[in-house]
Amino acid sequence: MSFINIGFGNIVSLSRIVAVVNPGSSPMKRIKDEAKKRGKLIDVTEGRKTRSIIITDSDHVILSALQVETILQRINETNRTEDESL
Repeated sequence: MSFINIGFGNIVSLSRIVAVVNPGSSPMKRIKDEAKKRGKLIDVTEGRKTRSIIITDSDHVILSALQVETILQRINETNRTEDESL
């Protein structure tokens, strides 16, 4: 099982990630609000601006202070490392 750092020492299982999206659009704001109402919102921004939203297969919504591109880079690095170890 692989994990990636999503900021400030917080990690998430790579296999559970469904999408990493920008938080600016109205649909993403609605997803965030609905997750908060359901108790499925996880905020790991440490009080900083939300720069990406991670949606998991368990319907949890994770707010991160890292850019979408940074998280994508970390996912690719993890995948590359796994491929090399095979």
